[in-house]
Amino acid sequence: MISLFIDGIICGLQLSLLAVGLTLIFGLGGVLNLAHGQLAVIAGISAAGLIGAGVNVPLAALLGVLIAGASGLVLDRSLMLMAYRYKGEARLLLGLVLTLGVSLVIEGFLNYSFPLVALSISLPILNVTLFGVVVRTTAIVAALIAILTLLSLFLFLKGTSLGKAVRSIVQNEVGAELCGIDQASVRTLIFILGSLMAGLAGIAQGLTASLDARMGMELTIFALIVATVGGVRSINGTLAAGILLGIVNVFASFYVGTYLTFIILLTTAGLTILLRPRGLLGDWT
Repeated sequence: MISLFIDGIICGLQLSLLAVGLTLIFGLGGVLNLAHGQLAVIAGISAAGLIGAGVNVPLAALLGVLIAGASGLVLDRSLMLMAYRYKGEARLLLGLVLTLGVSLVIEGFLNYSFPLVALSISLPILNVTLFGVVVRTTAIVAALIAILTLLSLFLFLKGTSLGKAVRSIVQNEVGAELCGIDQASVRTLIFILGSLMAGLAGIAQGLTASLDARMGMELTIFALIVATVGGVRSINGTLAAGILLGIVNVFASFYVGTYLTFIILLTTAGLTILLRPRGLLGDWT
């Protein structure tokens, strides 16, 4: 039981790391990036290819994350410009169509070009004992990556001038513009930041299990579920929902199987929309 709970927290931290990038992009840009999971896959496949070419693991992982960030920059500065011209539902719907198309193109390209490439990282020390429970060192490293990244994000948003500018745009787009904040530049920065976090989530997935070219849409769906339950405009809510759903995911997978677990998670997201449309903790917090 304790081992399942620990695994659930580790899984939840990974889900939070994956979903918070989606939350950032939607909160600031008003678009749901359906290629978000593909950015995680790009990071993982890139890292796996570099490791296979002889690059050491930490450098390969870093380069993979940077490639994901660069891919996010290209996406933001090309196709997403068409969506940003519109407001409200028009921006959201066009963004959905565009990013869905990008997701399918990336998945097709990766499946064709790297069908046998997968990221699976191991460490010299396989296991450690934590609270009397044997835990894989790779899982602990993945959890630490998530914790440090999320903590850095909170410090950025709460303690820096640029972070406060981000929050002001989310809370009042017109007021932020009147104060002289360059929304386009800040939006691009956040899109890159969200892509980098997706890349880190891909590396974390490679630490705890494996990541291959076919997992992009699955990761996007998990991110959407977590963001929906937490509130797509709430960072704190996304973190809380990720940990909660991570625990639910691990326990349900153990007792009822993966297929029913996915149905349980989707049902949770649906009930959240009906009962708490703004998520667990409401709007941006």
